[in-house]
Amino acid sequence: MIKSLDLFFDKPSKWQEEYLFMRKILHECGMQEELKWGKPCYTFKGNNIVLIHGFKEYCALLFHKGALLQDSEGILVQQTEHVQAARQLRFTSLEEIKKWKPSIKHYVMEAIEVEKAGLEVPMKKTSEFEMVSEFKERLEGDASLKSAFENLTPGRQRGYLLYFSQAKQSNTRQARVEKYLLKILEGKGLND
Repeated sequence: MIKSLDLFFDKPSKWQEEYLFMRKILHECGMQEELKWGKPCYTFKGNNIVLIHGFKEYCALLFHKGALLQDSEGILVQQTEHVQAARQLRFTSLEEIKKWKPSIKHYVMEAIEVEKAGLEVPMKKTSEFEMVSEFKERLEGDASLKSAFENLTPGRQRGYLLYFSQAKQSNTRQARVEKYLLKILEGKGLND
């Protein structure tokens, strides 16, 4: 488990040079550096602005309210269709990060201005997410299950709805619903 930022940046990684260069750029933007979710997170007045992270094929800067940025260069990436607020700048080499340094700084400064203005990403309501028929039928046939689901936090409800809807086949959706009925009745989320 990573216990400090130095351990994150000193840990051998495919992206170690890229991480260090991104860190240098972000330090130039006057934000506070913290460790959150095991990753370096840069904040402004206690609010999350951008996070450094890496994957197998790329490393990235994740803007927590990236959906509100103008994206004048058309380089922000929405990780999946269900991610509502965050957007990434993805890189596959140190040279690419160096090339995009002025743009990175521009995006960071815009993200800080978004935070200063107190802007919030309008989030979809839970009722706007797809509810698969296999789960809907179970809720309609079991008042205690329906009540338990409705008492879950909106985030936990969305987690279940997204997970159930990702299965392509009805029998897989049914199996997923059955597997998580007890957790829903216990008031727990998908990953609790």
